[in-house]
This record gives sequence, C-alpha cells and structure tokens, in this order.
Amino acid sequence: MAFSLFAALAWSKEDEVTPYRPSISNPAELPTPGRLELEFGGQHTKDSGTRDDSLPYLLKLAFTKEWGILLGGDAYVWSRDEQGVREHGFGDTTITLKRSFMLHDQTGFGLEFGAKAPTAKKAVGVGKPEYTLNGIYSQDFGRIHMDANLNTTRIGNVEPGTSRMQKGLSAAFSSEVSNSWSGTAEVSSIYRKGTPTDTQLLAAAVYSPNKRYAIDIGISKGLTKSSQDWSIFSGFVIPVGKLW
Repeated sequence: MAFSLFAALAWSKEDEVTPYRPSISNPAELPTPGRLELEFGGQHTKDSGTRDDSLPYLLKLAFTKEWGILLGGDAYVWSRDEQGVREHGFGDTTITLKRSFMLHDQTGFGLEFGAKAPTAKKAVGVGKPEYTLNGIYSQDFGRIHMDANLNTTRIGNVEPGTSRMQKGLSAAFSSEVSNSWSGTAEVSSIYRKGTPTDTQLLAAAVYSPNKRYAIDIGISKGLTKSSQDWSIFSGFVIPVGKLW
C-alpha cells in the first residue's frame, strides 16, 4: 500500500491509470503511451469440493494511442481437488497484442489477439498453448460506462466429444458513486460445444482517492451448475515507470 501511494504521488496529474481490473471485460482504451502499468491481486475460488487460490497480475504498455501489449497470468497458484490433493506452482502466462479504436471520449472499439503459454505444470495450468481473439465495444451512457467483450478461444487440451473452439461473452457496467468510490457489475458466459455453459455474475467496489491508482475488492457467483460456486478477489492498479 505504501508503495502504491508513493507511486501515485510521484506521478504527473494528467497521467491517469487505466484499470482493466476488477471485471473480466477489458476496455477498448489503452494506457498512456510509454507508461508501464501494473495490476496485481489475490483471488480465492470455491467450486464444489475444490479450492483454488491465485495471484493474478497484468503488465500493460501502450506504444501509441492505437497499439499496445499486455503480459499477464498468475504469479502463483495453489489448488486442492475434491480428494484433498494439493498442487501449487507458477501459473500460465498470456501475451496479448491490442489495437484500440477510440472514436471519441464516450465510444471506443478494440481488438486483442492473445496467446497463453503453458508455463505452469499441468496440474494447475492449461497444459497446451491456447489462442484468443477478443472484440471490445466500450460506451459511456451518461454516468454509466460499459465494456462489452465477445471472444473466441482455441483450447489446447480438449476432452473427447467436445469442441476445440470456445466462445465467451461479457458485459461490465461501472459508475462513480463518489469522488473516491465506484462500483462495477458484470455478467459473463462461456460456451463450448460438448460442455455445459458457464455463466457468472460479478460485483466489485473500487477505491481511487486520485486517478493515479486504484484498489478493488469484489465477489463473483456462478449462475449455472457448471459454474464455480463463488470467488472473492482484491487487487490494485498502479503506474510502474515511464519508459519514454
């Protein structure tokens, strides 16, 4: 916390962070070009008899207002299955190339192409590379901001009788409730032929005493039988350094 406060106070007033947390849906907008941003957090997930804990991170760097790169994943994962067997280790790593099309301050579109590398051991990771193409539509409706994502993922490890292609749809809505606080609600769904549809609802609060860092806390709840029971999470977004 002390580090995030120091980083925020040391930054120029016009350099605001661009949080992608806490929702699954990414915004169309990129961070300030040349400035490296870090998102980091913790997450606990319960699903029937299983438990998972992870430390998700994301590094964001825009080369221009239109092009940028994202590097993220789980810094570490702890997992326990229904039989009580525990596994832990470094998580998988995803690198994403992003193109932003900001029409004006209220409307934007984005395209992301991401590749997930199986840097985790198979017990806590995907096991094989995965590739995702994500389309983004961001829009302001008065005080409410919406980020809608539609994506398709080529799964690396597939079970017999299931499709290799997975489709995802999500929509996040956020609004300021005071000078320092805002709220986010999101519904998301994942569909893959041969597997049950996974749908969840997310709600989060974000504390941002100034525009140069943000802290979030929230919960997500599964809405279908195949979804996780629930998940709680918290994290922060800070500027790390200006590269040019």
